[in-house]
Amino acid sequence: MFLALRSLVFQRGRYALIGLVIGLLALLTMMLSGLSVGLVNDGVSGLKSLPATAFAFESGTKADNAFSRSAVDDGQRRDWQSEPGIAEAELFGVSLINARTAGGQDIDLSLFGFVPGGFLEPEIGEGSAIDSPAGIVLSATAREDGVAIGDTITLDRVDTELEVMGFTPGQATFGHVDVGYVPLATWQYVASGTSSPGQPDDQTIADGRIDTASVVALRTVDGHSLEAAGVDVATADSAADTTMMTLTEAFGASPGYTAETTTISLIQGFLYIIAALVIGAFFTVWTVQRQHELAVLRAVGASTGFLLRDGIMQAAVLLVTFTGVGVAAGASLAALMPAGVPFSIEAGPVAGAALLMITLGLVGAALAVLRIARIEPATALGGNR
Repeated sequence: MFLALRSLVFQRGRYALIGLVIGLLALLTMMLSGLSVGLVNDGVSGLKSLPATAFAFESGTKADNAFSRSAVDDGQRRDWQSEPGIAEAELFGVSLINARTAGGQDIDLSLFGFVPGGFLEPEIGEGSAIDSPAGIVLSATAREDGVAIGDTITLDRVDTELEVMGFTPGQATFGHVDVGYVPLATWQYVASGTSSPGQPDDQTIADGRIDTASVVALRTVDGHSLEAAGVDVATADSAADTTMMTLTEAFGASPGYTAETTTISLIQGFLYIIAALVIGAFFTVWTVQRQHELAVLRAVGASTGFLLRDGIMQAAVLLVTFTGVGVAAGASLAALMPAGVPFSIEAGPVAGAALLMITLGLVGAALAVLRIARIEPATALGGNR
């Protein structure tokens, strides 16, 4: 420890340079982490907020954008409701629509159709719950489009009008657009393609609605996992002619979710590898330059373990210090992100990314030091004369 700190003090210019590189790598890692979390929230926060354990899709539905491709009926819902371990099964509708506000501004919405009074009914953060077929509750982020409680949202082409009753407590988006929650019957009326201009009422909805929905939303007994609740998924899927996905697996059924998250994950992976190689290369060069000093230490009795600990301590001080600097800089830059960029900082992902970067850096430094520290003192001293 003494030698490690002494070297850091007397060679501070050289160490500051590698520290700057580590800080920049940490900054980039944090920005990618924030972008990854932001993309997930922007893509599936509406699904994440649902108290569902899983969703049953129409059998054979293509996984990509499955919510828009699937169609199930009440008979399939009843089949799932009868399965042991399933506490509640409800039809749930999902579709993307174009609309415009009372001020004429175009907006895109992901329309979620839920059973009123059911377990999928959205939490209200502002305003009131839906009390009519023409009511709609929007994601809190829809306020950025100038929408307010009491406004009328008009659906494109059909001119069906929905009144904004309230907003959710936080962001609720799907496919990177705000979610609008409506009663399932209203969703079925709109999804039928036969909806008419004006605000719908019970009679017009009854005349024009369809009897299907996108998926069957499932909740297990006491909120347990499907396995813990004793649900035989294969048998239930066969009986109901469905394909079940857990809530997390259903994220991949959101438009573009898999492609976006895979791309960001690959970039992060390459960044971690680059960080380990850069730090390892620095310590390799630095240790080769110190080969004579290390040989002297070995000659006077220092063990390989002592030299390894000395090198790792140097790397640890640099990695922890400058990774912290990079994370702090990233947190400051996050406040400057444009509103349209899906960026969100969460402590867990940021801490995990920083810890992984420090760990890989220590591994790279340890391999570099270990290679040189194993050289016999006589050989090392003779090679420097």
